Amino acid sequence: MPYRRLQVLLFALSLAPAASCRLGESLTDFSSGSDEGQAAAAGSGNATGGNGEEAGPGDSGGHQGGEGGVAGSGSMGGAGGSGGTGATGGSGGTGGAGGAGGSGGTGATGGSGGTGGAGGAGGSGGTGATGGSGGTGGAGGAGGSGGTGGAGGTGGSGGTGATGGAGGSSGTGGSPVWQPTPGTSWQYQLSGTIDTTVDAVMYDIDLFDTPGSTIETLRKLGRIVICNFSAGTWEKWREDASSFPPSAIGKPVDGGADEKWLDIRADQVREIMKKRLEQAVQKGCDGVEPDNVDGYRHSTGFSIHSSEQLEFNRFLALEAHGLGLSIGLKNDLEQVSALVADFDWALNEECILWDECQVLAPFISANKAVFHVEYGDDALATKVCPLTAPLKFSTLIKKPELGAWRRACP
Repeated sequence: MPYRRLQVLLFALSLAPAASCRLGESLTDFSSGSDEGQAAAAGSGNATGGNGEEAGPGDSGGHQGGEGGVAGSGSMGGAGGSGGTGATGGSGGTGGAGGAGGSGGTGATGGSGGTGGAGGAGGSGGTGATGGSGGTGGAGGAGGSGGTGGAGGTGGSGGTGATGGAGGSSGTGGSPVWQPTPGTSWQYQLSGTIDTTVDAVMYDIDLFDTPGSTIETLRKLGRIVICNFSAGTWEKWREDASSFPPSAIGKPVDGGADEKWLDIRADQVREIMKKRLEQAVQKGCDGVEPDNVDGYRHSTGFSIHSSEQLEFNRFLALEAHGLGLSIGLKNDLEQVSALVADFDWALNEECILWDECQVLAPFISANKAVFHVEYGDDALATKVCPLTAPLKFSTLIKKPELGAWRRACP
């Protein structure tokens, strides 16, 4: 049984004796009021019968409904107690709030919040008394990431002669992740001390090497912070390098011994990637740029099929969105059409050099930014910028070491 539901159950059980005691008091009040009324009725024939002695108030209302579970409906509020003679019936309890909606799947809208619980019915008034007001409906649950809020609960029905309770308010919608449009400016720096003075909407920086204080500074300046990490290779110098099982570490990347391909099908590899995404959230990143997500095209030491790469990349997107992180597709051009709905933007290296920029058109058509970089010196801009401007790419000229220097195409 979920912990929150167990709490609600124990709370209800603890109140049962007290509720019985109050019911007894209410019945006593009803009896005393009735006797007094009969005594007065025996007076003069043209006299109005005396008012009964005012009974104590009825039960002050049902207990508040329990909070709904995730994406569940809220509990209904309890009914108000009946008033004694001349007493006002108790108001119905407030309906429980609807549960929060679940996060949307990759490329999907988040789940709607749960419907708030109905307010409890107002208690019936005693003889000559007004019934209690109906309870207020519970508030709708909050929507999941990108989801819509739940509907408010219905108001409880009023007691005799009383009005029903007000309906609950609707829940709030979930917060969408950052999804930039074509032409969004950016800075790409994975080495050296981060230059925080660059006038760009988005900064793409290293998840591990960038201090949290730098990320905080950038966000205070209004920048979107994207954190880079390798999702497809083992890097000897990373702090979590020893966590990877040897069986999942394959051939070296480009002949180097310090970086090797990973078996992205291994469960332990995926668990480590989840932890990296959680680390991005903890450090304050707005999104992530997983690198090396096209291992199926390389000699990795494993027989990774394109369908397995596709599934792994969607796994990354789903996990990122579940944590409220924006995520970009790095390179992997052969799977752009299949993945454009799963990712929020694309990042490409050297599509001009390899004459393959047209493959990224689906992102632009979906009104999603394509962040593009060519490596060279300042003079390269005169050749590259006229070619990418019609494509609506956000193009930078960078040195291969990806330091602070940049030349942005207009």
